[in-house]
Amino acid sequence: MTGIFITIEGPDGAGKTTVIKELNKRLEKEVKVGIVLTREPGGIPIAEKIRQIILDPENTEMDERTEALLYAAARRQHLVERVLPALAKGELVICDRFVDSSVAYQGSARGIGEAEILELNQFAIEGHLPDLTLYLDVPSEVGLARINQGRRATELDRLDKEDLTFHQKVRTGYLALLDKYPERIHLIDAKEDIEKVVKNCYDLIKETYPSIF
Repeated sequence: MTGIFITIEGPDGAGKTTVIKELNKRLEKEVKVGIVLTREPGGIPIAEKIRQIILDPENTEMDERTEALLYAAARRQHLVERVLPALAKGELVICDRFVDSSVAYQGSARGIGEAEILELNQFAIEGHLPDLTLYLDVPSEVGLARINQGRRATELDRLDKEDLTFHQKVRTGYLALLDKYPERIHLIDAKEDIEKVVKNCYDLIKETYPSIF
């Protein structure tokens, strides 16, 4: 049995981490397969070390293509070490970010280009795209306000500190992906209260994969 690969995407401040935590509480009570929660960049030791380099606020001189390459490197190791083995065992993998993040952040916001980022990541993932992607959408102003309210200045990472224009470009990149891949990527309104957001995510998963419930 082949597992199911679901990714949760969204701009900074969309609430992905909280949604995934609450969604898992509900899913683990009902699904008949094992659940693996993971994240990008990270999820395994090598990728977590790369994450520290990428998000370190002191690394202000990092070139945008260096950033893209580091994300792809972390993604490759995470995929072969964590995601693919879980899928081979028939498990449900829920990942906080994947290739779509690179397209939105490096392709759109950094200006490298969607095609260039997809080509780079194809080398890393060898065609292993998510089965389903839940995109948590929130206006950039709302997302930044949430970040600034919820974290101390010392907790902000390198991407958190980008300006509003950067985050608006990220959202534009995501919305373009939504239009391009409507069969895979589904929009969830993240302005709603957390209970409603989690319910909408849960309902979509159950509707799409009823056999695992």
